[in-house]
Amino acid sequence: MNPNFLKHILKCLFQKMTNPEYSILLPTYNERENLPIMVYLLEKYLKDISYEIIVIDDGSPDGTQDVCKKLQKAYGEDKVVLRPRPSKLGLGTAYIHGLKFAKGKFIIIMDADLSHHPKYIPEMIELRKRKNLDIVIGTRYSQGGGVSGWNLKRKVLSKRGNICSSLVLDFRVSDSTGSFRVYRKDVFKDLVSKCISKGYVFQMEIMFRAQRDGLKIGEVPIAFVDRFYGSSKYGVNEFYDWAKNLWKLFSTVE
Repeated sequence: MNPNFLKHILKCLFQKMTNPEYSILLPTYNERENLPIMVYLLEKYLKDISYEIIVIDDGSPDGTQDVCKKLQKAYGEDKVVLRPRPSKLGLGTAYIHGLKFAKGKFIIIMDADLSHHPKYIPEMIELRKRKNLDIVIGTRYSQGGGVSGWNLKRKVLSKRGNICSSLVLDFRVSDSTGSFRVYRKDVFKDLVSKCISKGYVFQMEIMFRAQRDGLKIGEVPIAFVDRFYGSSKYGVNEFYDWAKNLWKLFSTVE
């Protein structure tokens, strides 16, 4: 028998008998095309990492949950865990829902639309271990990071929005609005329980509270790539919601 194949079998058996070290929380809405590719890439780049994927689908009408059930048959229900909700209830509550089922000691959050490439996760994990960090951010706005696929208007809005957030809330991280991060589970659970924001401001509030609490935060530059399939959830309404809630966060959170 091939030694590498035997090693792989033993590793799979060991992981079945123990809890995964990392739980990847993957909120989805109409991601039937992207989800299979995302799961494939996670399996490709996280071969040496014990992890589970918790898919939190908000009642997608495009059949995302049916696709997820097929992925469970292919990869195993212990690897791909489906924990759906009846409708869109907000990003923050999706994480709270997913946390109830997370078995890992660490939490990875990322978008399911392929804008966050799993190839960066090993580097984020290595940095966390080396510096004993509480949080590692995948940042678009430090040297080596960037954004691909956005038009100039959206790039300017995103960059200015991040700068504005940093000035208002005195952030000392380069990307306070991104949603590609690695957390210690206890840290993430505590921060989420305190948050009052919903939607796109949620990520910003978590970072605001983490910084205020003196948590150890590191950054890994990433290339953010706009989604291949489906349409973006971000529009004019989301921008106004972001601006309104930024002010609310500034004026109410002590």
